[in-house]
Amino acid sequence: MDNALYVGLSRQMTLRRELDIVANNIANANTTGFKVEDLMVRTEPAKPARTAGGPAPIKFVLDDGVVRDFTPGALNQTGGTFDLAIENQGFFKVSTGEGERYTRDGRFTTNPEGVLTTQEGAPVLDDGGGQITIDPELGPVSIGRDGIVTQGQVRVGKIGVARFSDLASLRKDGDNLYRNVGNETPQSATDAIIHQGMLEGSNVQPIQQITKLIEVSRAYESIAKMMDQTAELSRSAVERMGKVQ
Repeated sequence: MDNALYVGLSRQMTLRRELDIVANNIANANTTGFKVEDLMVRTEPAKPARTAGGPAPIKFVLDDGVVRDFTPGALNQTGGTFDLAIENQGFFKVSTGEGERYTRDGRFTTNPEGVLTTQEGAPVLDDGGGQITIDPELGPVSIGRDGIVTQGQVRVGKIGVARFSDLASLRKDGDNLYRNVGNETPQSATDAIIHQGMLEGSNVQPIQQITKLIEVSRAYESIAKMMDQTAELSRSAVERMGKVQ
């Protein structure tokens, strides 16, 4: 295969991955606490497919990972007792069967035992790492801006909010959760403000992402056309050489 086809194919592979990421952003434009993602690419020098008369090295395009924009989304009023949103940086701490996870999705509820959980049933942790249990007999639940949960005069707990100085240590783990894959120990987000009865919206800009989707699609088609033209030139060259012989 010609070097131009190899390079074009490497770029097509990254464009296909980028197309998937942009489509996922658009699909999550209304997902609570979702953070927009983008693809990082890099060039990879390599020996050309044919060395005779060709430049060295050939630079291929490779997928270099996904970057995530943690800019806070808009806060929307819901009035739900257990709907919570974080102002400023920070993540709610929740417990799963595989350890502690983090989320900006504050659509919480209670299970039959009264434990505060995510929509998927993962317990929400307090600032000490324990569960928060709501007793219906104690009356209405109030959650202050400092995250303290009270029922009447009784303090039930305090919503645990963690922060990371290096957000690159967080990786998606499904169900709108993140896990800490770095060596950094999360710290308590003392400056985080909790808003009861509100949810943080996605920070996806739909028009921007749709425009990007069109650009990526056009780039993919352009490279496909270039590869077809290159293949046609190679075919024509082989035919002419055959006629000369």
